[in-house]
Amino acid sequence: MLVRDHDARGLEVFMLRRTASAAFAASQYVFPGGRVDDTDEAVLMEPWCDGRNDTESSAVLAIPGGGLAFWVAAIRECFEEAGVLLARHASSGSVVSFDDPVVAARFSRYRHEVHGGTLGLGALCEREDLRLVTDAIGYVSHWITPVGSPRRFDARFFIARAPEAQEPLHDEHETVESLWVSPHEALDRYRSGTLDMFPPTVSNLAFLAEFSDADDALAAAQVVSAGPAPHRRPKVQVDGDGKVVKRLFPGDESYDSAPEYSVLDTPG
Repeated sequence: MLVRDHDARGLEVFMLRRTASAAFAASQYVFPGGRVDDTDEAVLMEPWCDGRNDTESSAVLAIPGGGLAFWVAAIRECFEEAGVLLARHASSGSVVSFDDPVVAARFSRYRHEVHGGTLGLGALCEREDLRLVTDAIGYVSHWITPVGSPRRFDARFFIARAPEAQEPLHDEHETVESLWVSPHEALDRYRSGTLDMFPPTVSNLAFLAEFSDADDALAAAQVVSAGPAPHRRPKVQVDGDGKVVKRLFPGDESYDSAPEYSVLDTPG
């Protein structure tokens, strides 16, 4: 979740609309994201990561190892999908800026090369003498798709402040529209049916809606990052045809007593 402060609307978050032809989450509004790739491997990328190592990162995620790769993947996906590179210059410590058109054009080429797999993020850091700002990215939540779903995902959500001198934009390939929106407005539009989103996206927007500015949201994420975050595993109940008729989330009254997966008989 890339966030920023707006003079009138307060906290805003950047969202993308996936293409209608996507095999998964077609036309859904999402945050930049994707899978952890082999190129994100902690052993390879740790030298380019500021303020965070694999041991600490793995402890936060409550996994044996390889946790730093999730932070690296978050940075890479933001660059590929939104054109935002969460990195700083090693020499000056200043965050990468695209104010100079020549620099912007060069990093635009890098974006396509990283997305196409012809340039690794580590090689880009070496070429431009950069460090990834893994120390400025907070961990927010962990969602696991319910048992019984046709496709299942184990997804972790992170938050970072969008660099002031970089303007995110959809890629016109996997995503066809983008917008900055306040969490409250996004939730209102979800309820009115004008923003289609999956429950984890809605839940993370509700998390952001508790805060008036980016500093407060990032501070809350740092608290989560101080220890293992509990995962959220929704449960579903389906009818005899396999159609979901009820979703249960942690905290719902009947969640604890419900089985992981159940089929409800339909009348008649």
